[in-house]
Amino acid sequence: MWNFLSRFIIRYRVLIIVVIVGITGFMLNSATGVRLTYSMAKILPEDHPVYLDYLNFQEKYGQQNIIAIAIEDAHFQEISHFKDWADVSNKIKYISGVEQVVSITEFPLLYKDTLENKFYTELWYDSLIATQDELDIALSSFLAEPFYKGLLMNEENQVTALMIKLDNEVLLTPERKDVISSIKAITDAYSEKYKVEIHYSGLPYIRTVHSIKVKEEISIFIILALLITSFILFLFFRSFKAAIASMIVVIVGVIWAFGTIALFDYEISILMALVPPILIVIGIPNCIFLINKFHNEFKEHKNKVLALKRMVLKIGNITLLTNLTTASGFAAFTLTKSQTLQEFGIIASINILCIFLLSLFIIPIFFSFANPPKSRHTQHLDKKWIKKLIAYLVFLVQHKRKQIYFVTTLLIVVGIFGIMNVKTTGNFTDDLPKDQVLYQDLKFLEQNFGGVMPLEVIVDTKKKNGLLKSYNIQKIEKLSNVLSSYEEFSKPISYIDVLKYSKQAFYNGDTAYYSLPNNQEQRIILSYLKNSSDGLGFGNLLMDSLKQEVRISLRMADISTSKMDSIFEDLLPRINTIFNSEKYDVTVTGASIVFLNGTKFLIKNLILSLLLVIVLISIFMAWMFNSFRMVVISIIPNLIPLLLTGAIMGYFGIALKPSTILVFSIAFGISVDDTIHFLAKYRQELIANNWHIKKSVLSALKETGVSMFYTSVVLFFGFFIFIASDFGGTVALGLLVSITLLLAMLANLLLLPALLLSLERVINYEAFQEPLLGVFDEEDIELNELKVKRIEKK
Repeated sequence: MWNFLSRFIIRYRVLIIVVIVGITGFMLNSATGVRLTYSMAKILPEDHPVYLDYLNFQEKYGQQNIIAIAIEDAHFQEISHFKDWADVSNKIKYISGVEQVVSITEFPLLYKDTLENKFYTELWYDSLIATQDELDIALSSFLAEPFYKGLLMNEENQVTALMIKLDNEVLLTPERKDVISSIKAITDAYSEKYKVEIHYSGLPYIRTVHSIKVKEEISIFIILALLITSFILFLFFRSFKAAIASMIVVIVGVIWAFGTIALFDYEISILMALVPPILIVIGIPNCIFLINKFHNEFKEHKNKVLALKRMVLKIGNITLLTNLTTASGFAAFTLTKSQTLQEFGIIASINILCIFLLSLFIIPIFFSFANPPKSRHTQHLDKKWIKKLIAYLVFLVQHKRKQIYFVTTLLIVVGIFGIMNVKTTGNFTDDLPKDQVLYQDLKFLEQNFGGVMPLEVIVDTKKKNGLLKSYNIQKIEKLSNVLSSYEEFSKPISYIDVLKYSKQAFYNGDTAYYSLPNNQEQRIILSYLKNSSDGLGFGNLLMDSLKQEVRISLRMADISTSKMDSIFEDLLPRINTIFNSEKYDVTVTGASIVFLNGTKFLIKNLILSLLLVIVLISIFMAWMFNSFRMVVISIIPNLIPLLLTGAIMGYFGIALKPSTILVFSIAFGISVDDTIHFLAKYRQELIANNWHIKKSVLSALKETGVSMFYTSVVLFFGFFIFIASDFGGTVALGLLVSITLLLAMLANLLLLPALLLSLERVINYEAFQEPLLGVFDEEDIELNELKVKRIEKK
């Protein structure tokens, strides 16, 4: 097949170019429809109980798309500042996409109408207030209200907040950026006028900033990857042609990647944004192996066409195998139940195979049109420093195997102790840089108002009007007190607070009566509430229309999954002592609960996917070489780097979270490529050297060592560019994958050949001699050109 393909590529090169250009044009046109994601990552499967609870809550009470804005203004209570802040609230109301504004100037006070036996509301702040004395009196009266205490104003720290609810339809479109920009323009004007600091947070705001950053980083990483890899290629080959050909391959591959994302109707998330630069980093090694082989062949016989054919013939199949193993590392994510990871795995694995095909076609076609390589283009094959490096590796493998095993054993022991110190976490702000405004603003709101992460507790009494029963009112009050006892939670709000405030209003606003009504008071207050208009602003935001189910709203601090687990281990038993599970249904939900449970779910699935990748690649290696012992020998050098990477995480306090556990599957799928290259060449040398083990191992090391070193350098620096990210998870991913691949290179250049030499007596070379998947040997015979010549006897 490969012999036919090598001829086909050269013979029909113009047709292939037309097809590639046509597909690229189609993909480029499709890529214009690529969308950024503005919604929460879909980590939990759709049938997960936690996710279903959240969807049920949203269906009943709507989505809580709240942006929180806080100002530090020591002179806020001065009339000029206060009036301008009221003006800020009014202006924001009229921005398209804003549903509701909750400001300190917009809060109503509750009053009793004794003539009609009902309650009515009036705003405590009136724009007609003209003097500082009038404002002081009105504000003092408002701040004395227990119902509003601590909701939007922290008097101790002189901090005031503003809550803005956005339209959900706008949030799912790029227009959300314009809405938030309009809001910021208004609030920033206040900040500039009075020289005060304004803090922005809330899930919609954080996601919008994330999306903008993701869009910026895609371009940055693609440019960095192209610059760094092309520079390294030029250093290696000293040839602009090699660099240009490789750049064409990866640029076309990136276009195809964006086109594929659009064709699958996926959105670009922080994870999906990594696909294009990863493709560049993975595509360049393909080009290195092909170009290196082309130069080797051309240097030997100076026949360009023959060199190109043999390049495809002898490197094509091995490159296919290495790309299959790399793709399988990403494809394993499709077996998780997380939609975000599945989409990432599908796009990455498909495009890894696409970039293999592009390199296989474009590299030989490009060089078929180019002039033959000059002597300076093949000088890289004879570089003294690389020859000395390979010679030193051969020396170590041949004469220092005991030292190699001692160092390896020592590293394994150190690795085991290190990996035992790895901790699991899953904070919402894990990937936010701690020194940037976004993180600091979130922490500021957390310190002053108890956090911005929404948390909801739903209690279903299972009876119509059950919430009006006095015993249920007492139970809800107990639950509110329990929730208030956790410093990680903000002040809870429910219809209980409305009842307390109604009692206070019934007693003419006397704050001493801000408490639960007794049975007699309750009947009167409920009758007043029944006669009151819906303008009170309470209604179904605090209970359902049947008055059967209550919603207790609060906010929580940004805490880790482990901390959340410890809180719930304490909280849930306390809830069960209040509400009999047979008579009541109590649900704790909210975006924070979905995220934290999603993190735990993701880590569990990623661990399983890593194990599956190892098993699948092991089966693939067994199928390739038809020897179980060879599988064990080939897997060991690729598992040790994973162990050491885990140890580095443990020793340096890098937590195990979704962004870091991705490292292991990705790195394993890539690092095993070097193993395949080495073993494939090793088998070729076995055949050529009449199954002489030592000679074959050393020859394979000399032959593949250069390419393995080159590709490892490209991969190291290619992934290392991700440390330029503003997202902590992307930084950790780039750094850890780089380290893992560097360790894997050393293991494959030292430990793998050492094991082959030491265990030559226990390896079943008869099975290895006839692999299920044929690997071409190095004989230069073109089978299709062999002819039988008949010689007649004279």
